[in-house]
Amino acid sequence: MSKPLNLKGAVIAITGGARGIGLATAKALTAAGARVSIGDVDLELAQQSAKEHGLHAAHLDVRDPASFAEFIAATEAALGPLDVLVNNAGIMPMGGFLEEAPGLSDAQIDINFRGVIHGMRAALPGMLARGRGHMINVASLAGRFAIPGAAIYCGTKFAVVGMTEAVAGEYRDSGVNFTVIMPSAVSTELASGTDEAAKGMLPVVSPEDVANAIVSAIRAPRLMVAVPDYLNKAHAFYGLMPQGLVDAGRRFMDDRRLLTKLDHAAHAGYDKRIKGLTR
Repeated sequence: MSKPLNLKGAVIAITGGARGIGLATAKALTAAGARVSIGDVDLELAQQSAKEHGLHAAHLDVRDPASFAEFIAATEAALGPLDVLVNNAGIMPMGGFLEEAPGLSDAQIDINFRGVIHGMRAALPGMLARGRGHMINVASLAGRFAIPGAAIYCGTKFAVVGMTEAVAGEYRDSGVNFTVIMPSAVSTELASGTDEAAKGMLPVVSPEDVANAIVSAIRAPRLMVAVPDYLNKAHAFYGLMPQGLVDAGRRFMDDRRLLTKLDHAAHAGYDKRIKGLTR
């Protein structure tokens, strides 16, 4: 890892920044002295959040490389050269693999994975030219532990984890740091209706917990950061277990609870919002 950035005065852009983890991260970084720009497909909400918390806001559809380039350009025009990009935008439909509408699968791939690719390609050249910067990709523990009932989501997050590690290897001597953030279940709208499904399986963390992990990763750069942190060690142990023992443990925990115990009524509002992102 290269030298950490000084957060005071640093210019930081966050995708999906109008709510949830993105907004919590923006607030934490602003409190640490950074100048923060949030991008979101919901420009009205982004502008409202920016007004309330002293942020810069711009429209951003991470599925569109041109939109991403415009967001980075608008951020730099308003705040200065970009020091950190937090690729946070993501969606998580839940349900059976064969029951998921193809449009929702495509939206996950476009937002959760291609969106990160577009962000890295938009921001990384400038960081490399300046010989400094930090690329932070928010994935999920579902990018290391597969979850029945969220197959495509898991696939996109596994992809983000692998891509981040590979690109970090390519540019290890560039002065640019790379981090993938892997939260457990987060108490946001995305997780609405999952209380029974998650109980006893995964610790629940707050958006502020994830935001604090991102701030810590900028101050003390690491490639892989789980939230909570002890789950990094849990995954290392998991990878050493025989498959038969893994399967037995998963059966014991009833790892398919997302399929059987999701409260669809409580999750309906989120489902309706993300279905509006299909095309």
